[in-house]
Amino acid sequence: MRRSLLRLAESVTSRPLKLQESNATLLPPIPLYRRLLRAHRHLMPEMRLLGDDYVKAEFRRHREVNNPVQLIGFLSQWKAYLDQMPQGSAGEEFRGKKLDPMVLEKLSSEQLGQLYELRNATKEVWKPEDPKDGSSTS
Repeated sequence: MRRSLLRLAESVTSRPLKLQESNATLLPPIPLYRRLLRAHRHLMPEMRLLGDDYVKAEFRRHREVNNPVQLIGFLSQWKAYLDQMPQGSAGEEFRGKKLDPMVLEKLSSEQLGQLYELRNATKEVWKPEDPKDGSSTS
């Protein structure tokens, strides 16, 4: 690791985290997990099933992480996802968004593989309707 990155990592882990200040943006893991599953109640059944399984698997994988930098990154990304979800108002529909190219460049090969698998899994579940004739497109 380069010296500057090592110094940056040390500065983050050596001083105490001020979670009280970032309370508006971060939630503790268990309340965040519960809110995510509640937010999925407003999705179509197929999307809800896929989303719930994915959230459960990701939180299970990160259960033993002790690195504060990784934890904050994990929690902040899931909180950003939660903020995009519909909050239960009638007629509000969840619309995804394109992945930022800068974020895509930073993904590891393992993460790119997971993203590819997720993309293939969602193709079968989510097929947008063709506005001309109302049928699904492939």
